[in-house]
Amino acid sequence: MKKILALILCLAMVFALAACGEKPAAETKGEENGAAAGSVYWLNFKPESDEVLQKVAELYTSKTGVPVKVVTAASGTYSQTLTSEMDKSSAPTLFVVGTQAGVKDWADYALDLTGTPIAQELNTDAYNLYDENGKLVSIGYCYECYGIIVNPDLLEKAGHSLDEIKNFETLKAVAEDIHARAEELGFDAFSSSDMDPSSSWRFTGHMANLEYFYEERDAGGWTECPATLTGAYMDNFKNLYDLCINNSLTDPKDLATGGHDAENEFKTGKAVFFVNGSWEYGAVSEAVPNATMIPYYCGVEGEEKAGLNCGTENCWAINGKASEADQKATMDFLVWCVTDPEASRMLVDSFGVMPYTHAAESTNGFLAAANEYSNNGCYVMDWATNYQPNVDDYRAALVSALNAYNADQSAENWATVVTAFVDGWATQYQNANG
Repeated sequence: MKKILALILCLAMVFALAACGEKPAAETKGEENGAAAGSVYWLNFKPESDEVLQKVAELYTSKTGVPVKVVTAASGTYSQTLTSEMDKSSAPTLFVVGTQAGVKDWADYALDLTGTPIAQELNTDAYNLYDENGKLVSIGYCYECYGIIVNPDLLEKAGHSLDEIKNFETLKAVAEDIHARAEELGFDAFSSSDMDPSSSWRFTGHMANLEYFYEERDAGGWTECPATLTGAYMDNFKNLYDLCINNSLTDPKDLATGGHDAENEFKTGKAVFFVNGSWEYGAVSEAVPNATMIPYYCGVEGEEKAGLNCGTENCWAINGKASEADQKATMDFLVWCVTDPEASRMLVDSFGVMPYTHAAESTNGFLAAANEYSNNGCYVMDWATNYQPNVDDYRAALVSALNAYNADQSAENWATVVTAFVDGWATQYQNANG
């Protein structure tokens, strides 16, 4: 009897020890998949991708057990949100440093990505950002293009075709003709050009790039933010800006407060042209399957050989001040994002394209248009706008000046725009660099 009791006690101790040695299912699952013991907090820069990123995060956690939190900053507030979040004890482990100005602000917080597993997955170095010491601060996770999105079907209904539009003169002729006949046609030339925070960046950031790009080209290229601008191409910026606001569904005087959905205006066939970028392809192609994109024609000599604006502000940085466990978890997550067929397909479909060897191929028609221009010998308009100093303050001053001009298109008010554009650059450069 004593032997039986002893045996029972031994068995009980074995089961107890086994139970003590059990790990939570999620932890065991994470180890089986080689995931880090830490967690991931991604402060997302792209509001339009939030829904997809939440699904990707959930998918990774379900596969590995590693917690992934995605927080998306509201449009136009990323810098402020990042500053606020970095002051917290649970700061982002993954954030965006997309400009050289951002490198100056955040290089000390960023892990050097040189030679890391995620850097080894890149198929190009073209979109990476380094600090003055050669530290790889952030790496591009997608590149994009922007220009003027076109509905070829509406263009044809108006009696025109894409083949007609080769420069600003021909774009202007087509747009003004459509606007003059808008009531008869049932649609207008351009969708709305609102100046509220959800839309103004299309003009104070993206369209402004045409002025910067041609200045940069004249200077033989920029390798760092110039202290001043000449404003040599402000008349060209004005050409295209005026064309957009004066041949549109919305009166320029009504642009300041926003409230007009330019994307929906384009999708529902109310406008032929929509100023935006490749990230809109998924949204607009469902309604306009053959939508394409043309360059920012603005009256510069030789612009018949212009292509689209191609580049990125979307560069991943890993928080070098996070715990080693969280850094490893974040690194593992990124490698999975660009190599896992399901995850990379979801991300590419949202981002347009990812510059990684094993990522899914792009199906974005606007990026295909960018490649076609390049293949035809057209020059790429690189994103010189990424050099904007003190970007939020600089653009806010531009919005204010453009709102005054929209309300009254006088020479005096345009002079205020030029001042905000050119002198404002020098002012913000000094504020940023002392």
